[in-house]
Amino acid sequence: MSAQKKQNVLFLCTGNSCRSQMAEGLLRHMAGDRFEPLSAGLDPGSEVHPLAIRVMAEIGIDISAQQPKAVSLYLGKTVIHYLMVVCNKAQSTCPRIWPGLANEKRYYWPIPDPAAISGTPEEQLAGFREVRDELKEQLTLWVTDVSC
Repeated sequence: MSAQKKQNVLFLCTGNSCRSQMAEGLLRHMAGDRFEPLSAGLDPGSEVHPLAIRVMAEIGIDISAQQPKAVSLYLGKTVIHYLMVVCNKAQSTCPRIWPGLANEKRYYWPIPDPAAISGTPEEQLAGFREVRDELKEQLTLWVTDVSC
């Protein structure tokens, strides 16, 4: 008997340097045996934000080897079973129709961009933690819902 193939989950945002990278790492940690987490951006940055790496390490998840990727890497080339848009800008500019993806498998989670937070280093770090925790909460609910 062959094992069931993992379903691809693509986290999409603008820069693919913070939210989508954290979500990819979280889902891999939470349900990597069932899902293949992927992430991409419409205008990817050059690196994963250091504070995203730091706050994920705080909860035992290493995303330091992840790299920002362009959505073109997947669009029309990879079967995507679930699309999670995690920012306002990507929601308004990302592909409305993903080849082979049903509308009910496209999610919109408008999570604030932690890289846009100004303030002291402590305030910025706190903002990244809040985003990490919000993503973790959303993913926990989603994984439970998809399991039903």
